[in-house]
Amino acid sequence: MGHGCGMLLLGVCAVGALVACPADPPETGVAVSKQAPEAVDAGSVTLVTMFQWKEVNDQAAELYKQGEYAQAVVMAARAVQLAERAFGPYALQAATSLNNLGTIQNNLGRYAEAEPVLRRALAIREKRLGKAHPLVGICLHNLALLYEDLERNEEALECILRSIAIAEQVSGPEHPDVALRLNVLASIHRSHRRLAEAEQVYLRALAIQEKALGPEHRDVATTLHNLAGCYNELGHFAKAEPLYLRALKVWEKELGPDHPNLASSYGAIADVFVLRGRLDQAEVLLKRALAIDRRVAGPDHPLVASDLSSLGFVFLLQGRLEDAELYLKLALAIREKTLGPDHPDLVGTLKPLALLFRKTGREAKAKSLEARAESIQGVER
Repeated sequence: MGHGCGMLLLGVCAVGALVACPADPPETGVAVSKQAPEAVDAGSVTLVTMFQWKEVNDQAAELYKQGEYAQAVVMAARAVQLAERAFGPYALQAATSLNNLGTIQNNLGRYAEAEPVLRRALAIREKRLGKAHPLVGICLHNLALLYEDLERNEEALECILRSIAIAEQVSGPEHPDVALRLNVLASIHRSHRRLAEAEQVYLRALAIQEKALGPEHRDVATTLHNLAGCYNELGHFAKAEPLYLRALKVWEKELGPDHPNLASSYGAIADVFVLRGRLDQAEVLLKRALAIDRRVAGPDHPLVASDLSSLGFVFLLQGRLEDAELYLKLALAIREKTLGPDHPDLVGTLKPLALLFRKTGREAKAKSLEARAESIQGVER
């Protein structure tokens, strides 16, 4: 059971043993860019126009940093319009704003919109700056996060390996930017169940970050959270819990109690509590996660579905069958609507709902859901 997020954060959630969840959320330090010196085109553009675009673009980045994704996406779209009108559709300013817009759309679960936007940003930067420029590496990083959310792991792997190579060439192998990208690589290993490899990559990232940033930096917390998720999947729950709690402490101090990263952390710790039989504590944390995700992402986001599915499973274990059915059905409806009828994440809701139907004597419905889950898993394999 886990709490997912379009990465980021993600991007970072534990893919739990009982209910699948989407990929990790992106690291906000690189995913959305304020206007950079490399992204300025000279010419006939007035200073007034340039500052108008910069102000709107920076507002979008700041809203994203605060976790206000719904407001951020509006400002990011406006920044794209300003950049294209003032500088032209192939300007570096347009690429900066496109990168930001696509990243925020990904965090909102608007994957079909995000992909062409991010690919266009990448194409502009590759043409104008060359394929080994640091800003190209940022685009590749964000595309990797999107492809991971879409379960397109081969494309995600290709993008993140290119991004890591650029960061190592530009900044050296011990730079924090390399560590951020290593987190995505490790997450892809987890998606392929290469957990031992994932653990080693996370440990390398953590060593880089603690040395460069100190033990209480938010990026360190992200890696701690991800490493804990890996241990959770390995069944090393005693190792996972203190890492989750350490990450949560950093995020609460750095970000405040209602930031989206806190929702991811609450959900992941709840996973461990469930697996260790502490259901009441898990319920409290999952309700906190649900409240944050509904406020930040809206009622029909895959994150909300993940929270509802996890809560439904907890209610099922507690014997609260009516509550469990309500939450699981709602989670399934959201996932079908946002992810499609054959997405692997549906399995994490179909299986507990089938178990509930069997417990309440609805054998035919239970068999139907189990067959559907097996069909999805067969396609995934």
